[in-house]
Amino acid sequence: MARPGRLGVGIIGAGKVGAVLGAALRAAEHAVVGVSAVSEDSRERAEILLPGVPVLDIQDIVERAELVLLAVPDDVLGELVDGLAKLGAWQPGQLVAHTSGRFGVGILQPVRAAGAIPLALHPAMTFTGMSLDLARLQDCTFGVTADAAMLPIGQALVMEMGAEPVVIAEADRTIYHAALAHSSNHMATLVAQGSQLLREIGVENPETMLGPLLRATLENALASGESALTGPVARGDAGTVAGHVRALREHDAGGDILSAYLAMARATALRAAKRGLLNGPQFSGIEAALDGQDTDGQDTTDTPEGN
Repeated sequence: MARPGRLGVGIIGAGKVGAVLGAALRAAEHAVVGVSAVSEDSRERAEILLPGVPVLDIQDIVERAELVLLAVPDDVLGELVDGLAKLGAWQPGQLVAHTSGRFGVGILQPVRAAGAIPLALHPAMTFTGMSLDLARLQDCTFGVTADAAMLPIGQALVMEMGAEPVVIAEADRTIYHAALAHSSNHMATLVAQGSQLLREIGVENPETMLGPLLRATLENALASGESALTGPVARGDAGTVAGHVRALREHDAGGDILSAYLAMARATALRAAKRGLLNGPQFSGIEAALDGQDTDGQDTTDTPEGN
């Protein structure tokens, strides 16, 4: 016997997110009535994660579904919603949820105007598009935005997928998304840069060297916040920082690694100073080192032979 409150779900966009969330909703005994899949990769993903679900045109999905999940790129979301509204596709009482982190429910105004119920359900997780993502959902949170009366619906859908809902105000969605992107995307860039440097000096498997360090750093930072901050910047070790800057200027001339190091080191120094980890002279020393001055105050930006 079907559980009460089960919905017919339509998935628009069988990308890495849409297919996985569709599978999670199916596991909660909702019926996935159709999925849109344009590329060969998305069709294959739908076959693996949503076996037996028909691949349909978008209008057909909207017509059949009680819950429409819009798992499409941010830049096409508004155009898709408006286009379907002009076709008269949205139905009164229908639930329409998008998975964009950037947007709240404002972008779904055409949905609201048609009498449907807008929801923003963004999983704070990176996806592989494979079944292992379903297990990862158990430790995942979703940023949920909806009208106050409809928040319980969005929260319930997230919990049915095994995740934890966190309410995000409409006005805060961009900052929310920036926080996640800054933390996750830029961490991937930092790992890639560190791996590149190690590989370029002959370390064959930089992942083996970085893995334990980065996992411990992440766990400590999540558990203890900025009190876990360590390293030469936080210690005020200006000589070491100056050496890093000189070496990176020579090794990565014209590359992106030095600029990233300088930006993150400045941010680290500011935060360390605000927490009282660096006193005034130590902070000034770090700033001077980042500006290309050696610990004796000499400008070394154009004198690599002085190394």
